[in-house]
Amino acid sequence: MPPRHIRVISICIVRREDQILVFEGYDHVKDQTFFRPLGGGIEFGESSLEALKREFREEIGAELKNLRYLATLENIFEVYGTPGHEVIFVYAGELAEPTLYEKEIIIGFEDNGDRFKALWRSLDTFRSGRYPLYPTGLLELLEE
Repeated sequence: MPPRHIRVISICIVRREDQILVFEGYDHVKDQTFFRPLGGGIEFGESSLEALKREFREEIGAELKNLRYLATLENIFEVYGTPGHEVIFVYAGELAEPTLYEKEIIIGFEDNGDRFKALWRSLDTFRSGRYPLYPTGLLELLEE
């Protein structure tokens, strides 16, 4: 078993009217599609804000603007059959390139080269409980 550690990440809530930009994941162990806003790990010596900007550049080639801190969440979970523990800095912001708001799907790339789909999804998608929005507590935060 790999050593257990707490992962510290930053994510950004980007809105398009009543929708937010999320990536779509699939947990084959749970047989469940799930969604999470874009972002990623904070590297040693990097601020949460710097990490967020870097992750958006690396993953979808986008710059962010008008960033503001919303909250910090803690998420203890299991994904792909493996336990996880994250501390998440949550920001709200905008995409600097207006044409990205016109795309229904934005193709992104993980550090390992795997492709992912970033999509616009209404908060109603998650209120029903059919599709979870991670991290846990994010939907409640967005509805405050």
